[in-house]
Amino acid sequence: MPARTSSVRSTTPDSVGTTRRAFLNVSDAAEYLGLSPHTLYVWRHRRQGPPSFRMGPRGRVMYRVEALDAWVRDQEQADSRSNLLLNPLGASPQERSARFTTV
Repeated sequence: MPARTSSVRSTTPDSVGTTRRAFLNVSDAAEYLGLSPHTLYVWRHRRQGPPSFRMGPRGRVMYRVEALDAWVRDQEQADSRSNLLLNPLGASPQERSARFTTV
């Protein structure tokens, strides 16, 4: 009997000519992101985290590699340390309201 793999075998070539999987299961997606599988399960339950879907007759939870990469980019842009437009240190000083100034 052949050994079972933990991921779907759909592959696509990447920019350097090697192949990578287009879909990852929870364990592989967690490893790809550097998280625990439990974290992904909790995020999925709370409808947070990267987009996922159920695939196949057994309804296995899967993640598209492209969606994981896009989600990481969105996280970077939402963080003020990575996005200069959101960084409060780069903003011009705001004037105080008249009620807080002394006469």
